[in-house]
Amino acid sequence: MERRTINPWQWQEQLGYAQAIEVAAGQRVLYCSGQTSTNAAGQPQHAGDMGAQLQAALDNLEAVLKLAGYRLADLVRLNYYTTDVDAFFAHYGAVVRRLASADCLPSGTLLGVSRLARPELLVEIEGTAVR
Repeated sequence: MERRTINPWQWQEQLGYAQAIEVAAGQRVLYCSGQTSTNAAGQPQHAGDMGAQLQAALDNLEAVLKLAGYRLADLVRLNYYTTDVDAFFAHYGAVVRRLASADCLPSGTLLGVSRLARPELLVEIEGTAVR
């Protein structure tokens, strides 16, 4: 598989994402549902704690990737949905560091929303991975 990052500018790399990712000859594509801070029974965890919810949602996304035979480095797109954009950015640095340590610089979008599936949830992360 050939993967090419397309960044006409450099500022977005400090925020841990790319403007676009081109994939040629990818054999497999995995479209992941939005992952939140829920346990194995689907119960919300870490009420009111954006940092913990971000890490738990990323843990859950990584579990889905792993079960399908993918890694964080295979992500080409991450979309974030949050009920509190300011709190999201206050804790986003830890996400950027985690993704960078996994050699992951995906394209993506951040959306502020009025609420998620459960009122306790502050953030949801969906991804697309290619191998």
